Amino acid sequence: MTDTFLSARWENLIMANYEVEPNVLLPYLPKGVELDFYNNKTYVSLVGFMFKQTSLFNIPIPFLGTFEEINLRFYVRRVEGDTVKRGVVFINETVPYKVVAWLANKLYKEHYTAIPTKNAIEITNTSKDIKYLWKINKDWNHITVNAAKENEQMLPESIEEFIFEHYYGYTKINSQLSQEYKVNHPRWKVNKVIDYSIRCDFKSMYGNDFSFLSNHQPHSVILAEGSPVTIDWKRTSF
Repeated sequence: MTDTFLSARWENLIMANYEVEPNVLLPYLPKGVELDFYNNKTYVSLVGFMFKQTSLFNIPIPFLGTFEEINLRFYVRRVEGDTVKRGVVFINETVPYKVVAWLANKLYKEHYTAIPTKNAIEITNTSKDIKYLWKINKDWNHITVNAAKENEQMLPESIEEFIFEHYYGYTKINSQLSQEYKVNHPRWKVNKVIDYSIRCDFKSMYGNDFSFLSNHQPHSVILAEGSPVTIDWKRTSF
């Protein structure tokens, strides 16, 4: 069997990053990992992006291979001797196809749900207008950015570097068991965000613990170009 479970293109990734108190995240923290801090702060990110050209075990998915994903995630690290693995934990991941959500939950033990989604993307010679929408309780929510077309490298030790340079995923199977998997992609370039708009019913999407975010402004909003991505089939339980 191939070492790659999933391959795809992830494009135009919007990350709206909110400061949260660490105690909000502790109930969701898998055993064996610790929270990752940036300038002594912990963050959750509301994420929207395009999933394209999806293949499973190198077999293309012709009708379900392109879709929007919306998720809420936070940042962790796992220390093994002298090695520090920096990763993410997902509170929830939303896609439009029930079969995709079922497969991810079955194989990955993740927290996928399926609800209607759509996008509006307009790219000109100078700008990018990226909008992702999802329908919850008969209401369309959205995350939108207007950004410069020209991309640039992330600066070392920047919030952009902290948000994007996490290459492991961690899943809380139960209170005693966690799983680790590897996500592979090059270092992404980013587009300068000029303006943004967010409408998200955090309570309905992610529960009471995150309902307060509906009344908060994000610390930062970032747009990354994206790239081809692979996710390893191998999962390490600990």
